[in-house]
Amino acid sequence: MPIRAVLFDVGGPMNTEIEHERRVDAAIRAALVREGVPVNEKEYTAACAWAVEHFAPDAHTAIIWRLTHGHMETSPRVYAAFRAAMHDSPAFELRPGIADVIAWLHERGLRLGLAANQPHATLAVLDEHGIGQYFHHREVSGTHGFHKPDVRLFLRCCEDLGVAPEECVMVGDRIDNDVAPARTLGMHTVLYRTGRHAAQQPRSADEVPDAEVRNVAGLRAVLEMMLNHSTDVGSEHHLP
Repeated sequence: MPIRAVLFDVGGPMNTEIEHERRVDAAIRAALVREGVPVNEKEYTAACAWAVEHFAPDAHTAIIWRLTHGHMETSPRVYAAFRAAMHDSPAFELRPGIADVIAWLHERGLRLGLAANQPHATLAVLDEHGIGQYFHHREVSGTHGFHKPDVRLFLRCCEDLGVAPEECVMVGDRIDNDVAPARTLGMHTVLYRTGRHAAQQPRSADEVPDAEVRNVAGLRAVLEMMLNHSTDVGSEHHLP
């Protein structure tokens, strides 16, 4: 079945999140200090790795839980302080070169959709960066209320784009939120290894992506290969 659509996560493939995660780490540390919880660099790094390794739905909550040793009173207070600190601290850094890839896909006639756990305001941010115009499906979790890994978010994309799941490629940076649910629906998948979840590993063969990339050049090459050979790419054919 030919590929007719490409779905993109926002955080990771499009937004590098480098500054965002730097602010996250600083806010978590500050909230811990206010609660009298001392944390050194080694402990913080270990907590981040633990959250990713255990497929925490919300890595930030898990990091706080780990560093407060699961204290039922301290952990919620630290998280509340962290969220308050991050409320007015948006940071969007468009990944260099990704706009060209998105424009190239649009020019090739692909239907483009957003499959992202993001606030509705993200749509305006994408417009400001000149890439929102390329997306035929312009909804995120803050628009319709579905959150990955809920497959209804992906099905909503497909319905809006007028395609079947088997005709889609999902590009995301997380195995649990992007690859696993997309593969459940029969989508092709590309794992963009970047950011906090770069080291995340599949828990079974069902979660192995069709391809893994670490830069924009690699992403374009893999997508071009998939598009040119889409009738041969399936769940049993994995690209290097």
